[in-house]
Amino acid sequence: MSQPVDTAVSAVRTYIAQHRVAFLDDLTEWLRIPSVSAQPDHAPDVRRSADWLAAELKETGFPTAEVWPTPGAPAVYAEWPSADPEAPTVLVYGHHDVQPAAREDGWDSEPFEPVVRDDRLYARGAADDKGQVFFHTLGVRAHLAATGRTTPAVHLKLLIEGEEESGSPHFRALVEQHADRLTADAVIVSDTGMWSEDTPTVCTGMRGLAECEIRLHGPDQDIHSGSFGGAVPNPATAVARLVAALHDEHARVAIPGFYDGVVELTDRERELFAELPFDERQWLRTAKSHGTRGEAGYSTLERVWARPTAEVNGIGGGYQGPGSKTIIPSSAMVKLSFRLVAGQDPERVREAVEAWVPGQLPDGIRHEISFSPATRPCLTPLDHPALRSVVRAMGRAFDRPVRFTREGGSGPAADLQDVLGAPVLFLGISVPSDGWHAPNEKVDLDLLLKGVETSAYLWSDLAEHWRHAP
Repeated sequence: MSQPVDTAVSAVRTYIAQHRVAFLDDLTEWLRIPSVSAQPDHAPDVRRSADWLAAELKETGFPTAEVWPTPGAPAVYAEWPSADPEAPTVLVYGHHDVQPAAREDGWDSEPFEPVVRDDRLYARGAADDKGQVFFHTLGVRAHLAATGRTTPAVHLKLLIEGEEESGSPHFRALVEQHADRLTADAVIVSDTGMWSEDTPTVCTGMRGLAECEIRLHGPDQDIHSGSFGGAVPNPATAVARLVAALHDEHARVAIPGFYDGVVELTDRERELFAELPFDERQWLRTAKSHGTRGEAGYSTLERVWARPTAEVNGIGGGYQGPGSKTIIPSSAMVKLSFRLVAGQDPERVREAVEAWVPGQLPDGIRHEISFSPATRPCLTPLDHPALRSVVRAMGRAFDRPVRFTREGGSGPAADLQDVLGAPVLFLGISVPSDGWHAPNEKVDLDLLLKGVETSAYLWSDLAEHWRHAP
């Protein structure tokens, strides 16, 4: 017996096929703009990229499309209200700036002259993040064409940042400044990816980040290890002992209070992680490492996605040159980073570290601790109705079950959750082989169009199944 035809799917796919060439031509034009936010010489290009996108969004149909200045690079804001005043409001986040790139870095073609090879589009920003931002433009048009609507089924907003590749230094202030206009029931982040081409996945969480540098001071200057060694405290020894005390024998962080508030994995979440086709040997090859190590009682995926960590990013002190120099150094230092999970408060982690360090140091060692601005973690519960809409929309596009991941890294999405009080959902179609930040960055065109298709289904699904969920 033949399967019933899903007319909405047929209409969306027909529209996408009819507009594929024009969509890719426009994306190619945008990718030619070298919007490298980290390089001051490209500041005019980042502004040009923002202006280009704002004009394109107006052409798409957004009645409001504005370039928002910051003390650094500009962001783009767009809004398309639904004709239904009771429709949920959804904010899409992405970024239009890109990483630096040059042919001599190892590219097979000019990074800002997009080329298609084997149905893959190669250019800086193809996947991270212009391609994944841009698929929403064709997606909303396909949504309108398939439903016969003249406005989206949701109140649709976009905020496309211009400094993500430079650490988003002004992003939170921008969100706070415009919080009244950015208000939303849910945030869709399209700056992420999937497990693989054959395994569509939705990310449900991203870890937060706290970073600090600890400097230890002993003698007021380097002193002779023969005359004074064994009789005064050595800051290099003290920093080594401090690092050694950071974890216990089970690789758990040994700082009292560090795990306060941690949202533990549920049995269902652990089952879902275990369903993924994870090859640990391949993962180790990707990590350029020769063995796994981490908190006892957790799998590798659980450790990198759902458990907090403390890592030594750098350590130093004393003489570093050739040969020997028999001294007790006057100072030593260590740089630490803490990846945080849902339930952890970066401010409480900072307080815990500051309370712990003095107790690890001998008399005669003075210390200073400086923390960088922190990023909060974010997590969307598996049963959240907006998440279920994302999963259904992606499942229709890919014609297969959608599985779940989390992201081990950190990003500005948590600022949107924190300031706006809205759940954050992740919708991305990039795969690990796309080479973010690397030479020959690319996006698979079939997957890119699956992103378009997912976007087209999502707005109706949210409007039908969710009204201002808690």
